[in-house]
Amino acid sequence: MPRILLLALLFFAATSVASAAKVDTLAIPSAAMNKTYRAAVVTPASYAKNKKANYPVLYLLHGAYGHFGDWLKSTPDKLLVHRLADQYNIIIVLPEGETFAFYLDSPVNPGSQFETHLTKEVIPKIDQSYRTIRDRKGRVITGLSMGGHGALYLSARHPELYSAAGSMSGALDLQSFNRKLTPEAAAQRAQLWAPVLGAETANPERFAANSVVNLVDQMQRNGLPLIIDCGIDDGLIEINREVHRRLLYNHTPHDYTERPGAHTWEYWQNALPYQVMFLHAVLKANGAAVL
Repeated sequence: MPRILLLALLFFAATSVASAAKVDTLAIPSAAMNKTYRAAVVTPASYAKNKKANYPVLYLLHGAYGHFGDWLKSTPDKLLVHRLADQYNIIIVLPEGETFAFYLDSPVNPGSQFETHLTKEVIPKIDQSYRTIRDRKGRVITGLSMGGHGALYLSARHPELYSAAGSMSGALDLQSFNRKLTPEAAAQRAQLWAPVLGAETANPERFAANSVVNLVDQMQRNGLPLIIDCGIDDGLIEINREVHRRLLYNHTPHDYTERPGAHTWEYWQNALPYQVMFLHAVLKANGAAVL
């Protein structure tokens, strides 16, 4: 290889690395749960250079059986989140939601208070630690599966915090009555839910009240821009279709997409860029985009 070409390639590689998004791991104490959780924070390359700008923030939630780092290590393309942060000049925060907490405050377990953690501990910590737009107009949220439920749930209950929300393959109904479960699957499901909402047979109202499918009227009143998608081969497709139907029925504007795919990281890797493009358009309309 000619020396000049080799030097050019090395220079390009070095400048590409130098200009890439940066990932921090932030410790966030939780007074609500009396422990400290971690969150990953992806800042775009421009953040270190443009020191006078305040940046919008996307909260990106993980799914069940996962943890805060999933979006960085589980997509086939390990730099997907980095590139989206750079492309849209946005800070992307990946908070902890534990393996099956569903981003709500448990009425039975003081150690599982993730609605409080996200809304009253994570957001203030991020706003204190980074140059953010400390207002709902500069804050959006989305997630996959359990995180899709969490994003729509938290934005429905806290419209003062977010200006738009999304869901990918969302587990949007916590109730089991409309699911076709084997006895073994039903027993496993009951075991997982026991430390979060208790027994569904004894407290069905808890499961109903905390299900996104039953929050569509609140979404209509809030008027937040919403984007929802799900793969046609996903076991959660019917509940996503039901949420879509209810949003249509109560005349709530939203973007809804079904595309080929199942409950897989390949699907979510494909879905996330569309979600971020939609959410960034809202930020831009709010005057909260860094151009």
